[in-house]
Amino acid sequence: MQLKIMPKKKRLPAGRVPLILFLCQMISALEVPLDPKLLEDLVQPPTITQQSPKDYIVDPRENIVIQCEAKGKPPPSFSWTRNGTHFDIDKDPLVTMRPGSGTLVINIMSEGKAETYEGIYQCTARNERGAAISNNIVIRPSRSPLWTKEKLEPITLQNGQPLVLPCRPPVGLPPAIIFWMDNSFQRLPQSERVSQGLNGDLYFSNVLPEDTREDYICYARFNHTQTIQQKQPISLKVISAKSSRERPPTFLTPEGNASHKEELRGNVLSLECIAEGLPTPIIYWIKEDGILPTNRTFYRNFKKTLQIIQVSESDSGNYQCIAKNALGAIHHTISVTVKAAPYWIMAPRNLVLSPGEDGTLICRAYGNPKPRISWLTNGVPIEIAPDDPSRRIDGDTIIFSNVQERSSAVYQCNASNEYGYLLANAFVNVLAEPPRILTSENTLYQVIANRPAFLDCAFFGSPLPTIEWFKGAKGSALHEDIYVLHENGTLEIPVAQKDSTGTYTCVARNKLGIAKNEVHLEVKDPTRILKQPEYAIVQRGSTVSFECKVKHDHTLIATVTWLKDNGALPNDERFTVDKDHLVVTDVRDDDGGTYTCAANTTLDDVSASAELSVVAPTPTPAPIYDVPNPPFDLELTNQLDKSVQLSWTPGDDNNSPITKFVIEYEDAMHEAGLWHHQAEVSGTQTTAQLKLSPYVNYSFRVMAENSIGRSLPSEGSEQYLTKAAEPDKNPTAVEGLGSEPDNLVITWKPLNGFESNGPGLQYRVSWRQRDGDDEWTSVVVANVSKYIVSGTPTFVPYLIKVQALNDVGFAPEPAVVMGHSGEDLPMVAPGNVHVNVLNSTLAEVQWDSVPLKSIRGHLQGYRIYYWKAQSPSQRNRRHVEKKILTFQGSKTHGMLPGLEPFSHYSLNVRVVNGKGEGPASPDRAFSTPEGVPSAPSSLKIVNPTLDSLTLEWDPPSHPNGVLTEYTLKYQPINSTHELGPLIDLKIPANKTRWTLKNLNFSTRYKFYFYAQTSAGSGSQITEEAITTMDEVQAVNPRISNLTATAAENSANISWKYEGPEHVIFYVEYGVAGSKEEWRKEIVNGSRSFFGLKGLMPGTAYKVQVGAEGNSDFVSSEAVFETGPAMASRQVDIATQGWFIGLMCAVALLILILLIVCFIRRNKGGKYPVKEKEDAHADPEIQPMKEDDGTFGEYRSLESDAEDHKPLKKGSRTPSDRTVKKEDSDDSLVDYGEGVNGQFNEDGSFIGQYSGKKEKEPVEGNESSEAPSPVNAMNSFV
Repeated sequence: MQLKIMPKKKRLPAGRVPLILFLCQMISALEVPLDPKLLEDLVQPPTITQQSPKDYIVDPRENIVIQCEAKGKPPPSFSWTRNGTHFDIDKDPLVTMRPGSGTLVINIMSEGKAETYEGIYQCTARNERGAAISNNIVIRPSRSPLWTKEKLEPITLQNGQPLVLPCRPPVGLPPAIIFWMDNSFQRLPQSERVSQGLNGDLYFSNVLPEDTREDYICYARFNHTQTIQQKQPISLKVISAKSSRERPPTFLTPEGNASHKEELRGNVLSLECIAEGLPTPIIYWIKEDGILPTNRTFYRNFKKTLQIIQVSESDSGNYQCIAKNALGAIHHTISVTVKAAPYWIMAPRNLVLSPGEDGTLICRAYGNPKPRISWLTNGVPIEIAPDDPSRRIDGDTIIFSNVQERSSAVYQCNASNEYGYLLANAFVNVLAEPPRILTSENTLYQVIANRPAFLDCAFFGSPLPTIEWFKGAKGSALHEDIYVLHENGTLEIPVAQKDSTGTYTCVARNKLGIAKNEVHLEVKDPTRILKQPEYAIVQRGSTVSFECKVKHDHTLIATVTWLKDNGALPNDERFTVDKDHLVVTDVRDDDGGTYTCAANTTLDDVSASAELSVVAPTPTPAPIYDVPNPPFDLELTNQLDKSVQLSWTPGDDNNSPITKFVIEYEDAMHEAGLWHHQAEVSGTQTTAQLKLSPYVNYSFRVMAENSIGRSLPSEGSEQYLTKAAEPDKNPTAVEGLGSEPDNLVITWKPLNGFESNGPGLQYRVSWRQRDGDDEWTSVVVANVSKYIVSGTPTFVPYLIKVQALNDVGFAPEPAVVMGHSGEDLPMVAPGNVHVNVLNSTLAEVQWDSVPLKSIRGHLQGYRIYYWKAQSPSQRNRRHVEKKILTFQGSKTHGMLPGLEPFSHYSLNVRVVNGKGEGPASPDRAFSTPEGVPSAPSSLKIVNPTLDSLTLEWDPPSHPNGVLTEYTLKYQPINSTHELGPLIDLKIPANKTRWTLKNLNFSTRYKFYFYAQTSAGSGSQITEEAITTMDEVQAVNPRISNLTATAAENSANISWKYEGPEHVIFYVEYGVAGSKEEWRKEIVNGSRSFFGLKGLMPGTAYKVQVGAEGNSDFVSSEAVFETGPAMASRQVDIATQGWFIGLMCAVALLILILLIVCFIRRNKGGKYPVKEKEDAHADPEIQPMKEDDGTFGEYRSLESDAEDHKPLKKGSRTPSDRTVKKEDSDDSLVDYGEGVNGQFNEDGSFIGQYSGKKEKEPVEGNESSEAPSPVNAMNSFV
């Protein structure tokens, strides 16, 4: 059964019994609704969704990607055949299949040749319901062969003789595009006399002396490989004869009086006739037995080629070309036959049936000759496929009867003839599904009374369910109007009334079950305008009021909006709107128009309009103050080559004296319609002497200006054309840059028409190598802005100049600029790469610079690729995340920051120029030493007793080495929050639980816990707990899981609370390491989160959360760091003015300190080397290891939770846990300056995080043969 949404309706009268509406339909095929939830549950055979073209020509320089995508439920698996046999991709290390896809990627860029993989490929997608197959995909690499060497003799002809210059290009794949040019890469002009044929030959109907040249060159362009091949130049000399004998036309091509042409349906039919004769013949085309199609016929090549696009069988027939000149005419008949590869009349469509149903698959195609139809099932010819009693084949139709679930399969129809084939997959999916109603439950529909209502009941089931509708919970009777049931289950109430309100039930039934769904209908009163605004006529300056009373359904919200001329009311305090009125005070003339009252609800809208006309009494005459009237009577006198005198008569000044006249000109020759400023004169003058430029067709106009404003322009004067002169300036913005390794592209900003100073504007482009003794090479080009010099050496400096000229002469000698020919990729990798590991997170890389000649371009810098070696559990991954740092300029060393301690790395170095990267240096491996661990992942205290506490913890998430032991420090806290003596305890590294005994009862203890490696102690985690008062287990209030998420100047604090209810939380915070007082913020309510604002960017803060109540307690401390200040743009800090000023100030302070120290030393005084450290330091503060050189900017919140940024070797941590800026010698300039080593706009160091993934080689050493496909495109089987 097939459910389709059809426009037909069924009208069912309502009776005095419950309304039961049935949906019935002819048994055909079931259509699955596109409901995502439904599709997730239904099994479905595979369907090919994407595949490569049948004839797939690949670029031999790039990897081969053969696409095959399919969908199905369950997801299909994929396999391939090559040249008809199974293609085992696991045995070929160069072939991989994309995950979750059937697409093949053949990696020929690293090794291998494209020719090895020529062949016919076919993809199969298979699941438990069947198998779908792709087209035969013929893989062929593109070819661009060289021209065969030949010796071309010079051609000498007399004036008027015909000539054919053969091209005979090499056979490439795909075929080349042919064109003729000269040595300057300028296309040879073509006309009715000289033209290029479809075969690439150059035809001359008759030669003229101006055809004499030595550089007739045929070029073949192979677009697929982006190469151009050149034939040897042909030399032609035309000898002038005293008289050329005229002759009637004869055909150069095609030969004879008749020929035959065969073309395929849908292609472009191209017919060609080229004739010779003197005078040059003209070509005409006719169709003998009909007319040429109007919209599909085009003439090319000066009507020598007739083209008909989208050719069909009706275009078959005899076409006649006629060549005619003054001495006669000849004709040639071309008999055209249009054949056709198979094309669909009716392609088979997917079929979804329920058990026991019937259906058909129809496959109808046409072609010339008629195609042969063959069927396959699951990719196997149906003749040898397993027998299915439910199917019967009748030519192009498969008939299914009484299908069962085992009948599910994918069928392939293949229609083929000698010109090609069609392949279509169509599945038969047998489903047994109980009814489902897809419309949401309890959907509420609201409509306006007397309008139609549509209640949806989208459904699905197999077999097709019947649909019944009831009104009311007990199926109450409907006694009024007519209801309409749509075939998609929708119930239509054509005219909804107030009593149509209620609950409607949709019931779907089939033999497998029943489904119900209730929807609700509310019918609302329409919105009405009881009192409409009325037409009004008011005097200027008075007040007008429009009234608009609206009534609407009381359950809806109505909005009343006033409009003026269908737009918003003016933003003017004179317009006021109250409940029912619009009032306009002090009415003006521009207030006139149409005023509309628009009322709308969520269901309907109404509007009413009225006109306002503003009138006024006749005003008392008053003086007119206005801009002047335009000048008139313009006249040109004293007309010289470069000047002219303009005179005019002023217009009325309208009671305001004229202060000045403005003169403008138009150049009718170069910029017609555009007026430009020429001059200004005082208001007392009526003449002006104007300076002119050469070769400009001048026309002038004058405007007068007074204190009110400027007049309209006068009428234009008569035109005056100045004489031409040579250009007085040359083009600007001259540049020379190469777009390819073997060319030089010279560009400039051309002169505009006004600057040309005469007709025939051209440019003389000159160039020579800067370091050679060559003479200048010059070429004169048309009025363009670019010239390309080909065949240049790679990256060589050139001297360039561009000079303007016209028909009168040359511009002054131009300035010489320097440019470079095109760059190419560097040839040599940097050598002598060394890695010096400075500490556990920082390494220095050194290399030898690449010789400038090997760089072959502008040196951009050096790029380091580095990656972490994979662990054994990761080695099955195909991708390795590589990070990149770029060092600009000629630097031969750089720092690698942010390395992971206790890790193995590899790197290589490449040189970079404007074209790209050079080859990589050999991979260099290195390892980082152990570092201090991060804080333990968690710490909690369990099982408190009178005299013991048990601690449980998780090891650090980043051990950064081999853990040697844990250190636990704890001390009691009395009721006044004073700390008692500190106890130090060492715990083996393999422990995750420890019980402390012999503690004081009912005492709070504070614990400090951290891990250690051979490199030192890691960050600590703290916690507090209380021993019990007696043996009864007490409720221990606690705040745990304290976390902080920081931004640039704010942080979100969250925590977990366990204990009595109705407590008041507070958050205390301060700068980490400082001794300033804690800042306290009260948390509203019992929330377990709080936002801190107004923080300083790039600053470490400490935070703790406490509770006020019967038992005061606080959480452990956490430390977080705000983000760096946002960078407005990526800049080089060393070039910033503030940085230079800061460095100068630092240098001045250091100089002053040295002077003071020198004076004190001479006086015999002593000064301390180091401040005495605080003897009672906070045990939370862990000493920094001198060999810890972690790069601060890469520390995460976890690693900073209880510690601060480590200092460079030789520095110390002050007792207040602050690190002074001048204690750090690191500079980001040492860590890379390139694209991947700079700061981005949010201030982060993108060199660390810009990973580049490269594919690892796949193991395997077998290869497969590549037989040449024969007739693979003409037949599928």
